[in-house]
Amino acid sequence: MKVILSKAMQAADDYVVSLDYLDSHGVLTRRVVSPIRFLPGNRFLGLCLCREEPRQFYLDRCQNVRLCRAADFLMPVPVVTLGHPVGAEMAASV
Repeated sequence: MKVILSKAMQAADDYVVSLDYLDSHGVLTRRVVSPIRFLPGNRFLGLCLCREEPRQFYLDRCQNVRLCRAADFLMPVPVVTLGHPVGAEMAASV
């Protein structure tokens, strides 16, 4: 994963990464990110093309990290929700 992020950092005009991210609330979303630099604590700083702002991402919460051509994306990229916290479906149906 760090190799993919490093390649995107070194060629920021050419590459972004697509990843599935599990946030602190347990929601899994698909994001498109332009990585900027690694941070202490097993994190990296990146420009989230979905949120249109810099965000910190924990490496251990990232899945399915893929290198993509930056030219294939236009901001804002829609956030795709892949899953909700356990029990959220039951609360919504009550």
